[in-house]
Amino acid sequence: MSPSRLPRLRVAICGGGIGGLCLAVALSKYPSIELSLYEAAGRFTEIGAGIMIWSRTWKILESLGLAEEFSKVAHAPPDGSLGIGFDYRRSDTAEEGSRFLLFQLPYGCIRFHRAHFLDVFIRHLPKGVAHFGKRIISYSQPEPAGPITISFSDDTETTCDVLIGCDGIKSTVRGIMFKHLAQLRHDPQLLDYIEPVWSGTVAYRGLIPVSNLSSNGRSHHTLHSPMMYCGKNKHVVSYSISQGTVVNVIAFASDTNQEGSHYSDPWVKDCTQQELLGCYSGWEPEVEQLLRCITHPTKWALHALRPLPTYVSSNVVLVGDAAHAMLPHQGAGAGQAIEDAYVLAALLGEASTTPAVPSAVARALELYQSIRLYRANSVIEGSRESGRMYEFSSEFGQDYAVLAPAIERQWDWLQEASAEEQVERVRLK
Repeated sequence: MSPSRLPRLRVAICGGGIGGLCLAVALSKYPSIELSLYEAAGRFTEIGAGIMIWSRTWKILESLGLAEEFSKVAHAPPDGSLGIGFDYRRSDTAEEGSRFLLFQLPYGCIRFHRAHFLDVFIRHLPKGVAHFGKRIISYSQPEPAGPITISFSDDTETTCDVLIGCDGIKSTVRGIMFKHLAQLRHDPQLLDYIEPVWSGTVAYRGLIPVSNLSSNGRSHHTLHSPMMYCGKNKHVVSYSISQGTVVNVIAFASDTNQEGSHYSDPWVKDCTQQELLGCYSGWEPEVEQLLRCITHPTKWALHALRPLPTYVSSNVVLVGDAAHAMLPHQGAGAGQAIEDAYVLAALLGEASTTPAVPSAVARALELYQSIRLYRANSVIEGSRESGRMYEFSSEFGQDYAVLAPAIERQWDWLQEASAEEQVERVRLK
């Protein structure tokens, strides 16, 4: 049978967040793939306000032909010049704070409003690919590498050859996968990877119009660079988004003794400004000014996954937060999902054109895991440790002479082999 007459590889993506949409856009370039994206909500939505990426993610967006559109919605068009990643400042006293580290790198920290970021992918999604109101409740695969049947909450079903779980930190696909693996391997410890773990940290979030921070004739530091205001067991991150018109603020408060315990309240809820201000009482005026501008903060309980032992089982594969939901302390969650999407699309797209489709697909998923499992799991651990450093609860404590270089080393992974290079390496093996 000639390649043009081969049956198309049926790929189902469950979840329409950043990872799912990026993957769908990348896979849509392969005519040998029959692509469907299933989203539980009635439309594409994204929780949260700000998003940041780094140069390695930007280069993926360039390779997908999307850089020009993303440039238009960034805080400023990225040009590759040296920029500030974060300005680290000790801020938990009433006096004016002081810098202890200025982290700089090419492109700096590239920032967006999440909705604007998502919209670029949505505009490049082919018509007819997205299906809404499709919340996955189960899947079954009677034969290894055979067709997969997906059941949705609206009592409908569909069949695919490859199921990709992009359904977030509470992933249904991950839950089913690890229950199956636990039974198959007679290893009940695999069930421990299903549920996310509370980090012991809560985060207060809010958006501030830039005009609110330009009063009294003095320009706020965060209007010029991403800020990391550090204090004991707490830190505040702020940076501009939406072409520099809005400031995104996230204020973290941690109790490391609570890590791994059950969080009984809703993960996201509204709270009062009084609670927010009380949490950071006694911090420097610059932080107080920021927080007083947030009249209606939201409070988030930050959860993460334990590093998973596998992202793949037969022809089912996990991407993004479903595979490696992490704490936000390195601004890496979206970038890691995009790296997943790029790598998986390149390998799966190539496999879909191979006559021996079943074995080629299995090999593609194996290679995807070989590239992404170690890297993404390392970033999970690195993000957790970075948060401890910012709050002076790591082994380096408050000794800036050793702490500042240690924080800089936490970012070394940004300069490691790119996703493009990693794909090319496995192709040559």
